[in-house]
Amino acid sequence: MDNGESSYRRFLAGDDEGLLEIICSYRAGLILYLNSFVQNIHTAEELTEDTFAELAVRCPKFSGKSAFKTWLFAIGRNITAKYIRRHAKLSVVPLESQEFLADEENIERNYIKDEQKRMVHQALHRLNPAYRQVLYLIYFEEFSNAEAALIMKKSKRQIETLLYHAKKALRNELERSGFDYEE
Repeated sequence: MDNGESSYRRFLAGDDEGLLEIICSYRAGLILYLNSFVQNIHTAEELTEDTFAELAVRCPKFSGKSAFKTWLFAIGRNITAKYIRRHAKLSVVPLESQEFLADEENIERNYIKDEQKRMVHQALHRLNPAYRQVLYLIYFEEFSNAEAALIMKKSKRQIETLLYHAKKALRNELERSGFDYEE
């Protein structure tokens, strides 16, 4: 599959399996990205469903000016922006209430890793939303700076500057919370 584009073309031609392939490939990443806006995993899941419903019902034209994934995430971002404008007050689920499951093998190491992940996620959630978004797109979803710029509607130079400041802010947040960097 060439990053979803061929699946989308098949779906537009009447093959419903194409849409199913897109959903299976991009659902988890899109949920996590949209969660960086709304900070509520259930709302992010609903917005992800709305994004795929947009593809299924309205069948927007994919021009090919960007990667399919970039185009899909931009649609999700636009749907989320509309949601945020409609719902001024959002509820936030604190990370402390989320459970982390430990593997039976080497419980101590897994506990430390989970604790570090929790600290990183907490630090991310304390950052300015634009910092949180650019870090998520670049490091978790592995978008290029140019793709992140398209999704966030910024220039490539703005993304580079934003990424620099976001990494610096994240490091400061982690150091403030006593994060221990492993070699």
